[in-house]
Amino acid sequence: MTLALIAFAAFCATIAGGLVALRFKDKLHLILGFSAGAVVGVAFFDLLPEAIELGQKFHSNTFLLSCVALGFLIYLVLDRLALLHGAHHDETAESPGAHHDKGAAAPSPTGWRGTLGAGSLSFHSFLDGAAIGLAFHVSTAVGAVVAIAVLTHDFSDGINTMNLVLRNGGNRRVALRWLVLDAVAPAAGIGSTFLFVVPDRAFGVVLAFFGGFFLYIGASDLVPESHHAHPKFLTTLMTLLGAAVIYLAVTFIG
Repeated sequence: MTLALIAFAAFCATIAGGLVALRFKDKLHLILGFSAGAVVGVAFFDLLPEAIELGQKFHSNTFLLSCVALGFLIYLVLDRLALLHGAHHDETAESPGAHHDKGAAAPSPTGWRGTLGAGSLSFHSFLDGAAIGLAFHVSTAVGAVVAIAVLTHDFSDGINTMNLVLRNGGNRRVALRWLVLDAVAPAAGIGSTFLFVVPDRAFGVVLAFFGGFFLYIGASDLVPESHHAHPKFLTTLMTLLGAAVIYLAVTFIG
């Protein structure tokens, strides 16, 4: 029942993020800044300590930290392959000296970069849902903290999904379709964790991988996005606030 409510909350958070992207563009940097702090906070204050505590019974700390680095790099590769960062700016379209051949095909209605970007975000949301499900298999406390971070990340995912499609040739109808798919993905990820059993010796490794995922999401995606062309003081303050909220949540939830 708890996981069903979290899946519904993730759906609502993603949808809300997409709708906010359409209406409140001037305040997005503050929301993304808070999300960045929350996601990085979960990695440092919850996932990594739990990974070491659970994993050191079976693995060395060096191996577990290597899994963190591998998780970070895997997420980086997924990000680059989907051209998420390149999707924000079409170099050909923005180049002042760019010339278009008269016989060249017109851009597709959805925009291939927008499609790849939105598709990758949906896959990332699926992984976020899987992280929630696996975290609850460890303990309710770990699951609750991971769920908080994922919900803030899902909100920013909804923002990014809408922006990616609209900035790359898609109309609102197409953007809303991708938004719904991205919103459903966390629930699918949570559900997938009931289809297999993770052995005790693997829990630390799995949490280490997801720690690397969250570090990449926060440090390499949300932080730069929130600080881009916006006042640095307020966004930095929101990032620190996001990390502080997670720290307090971890401290009080235990």
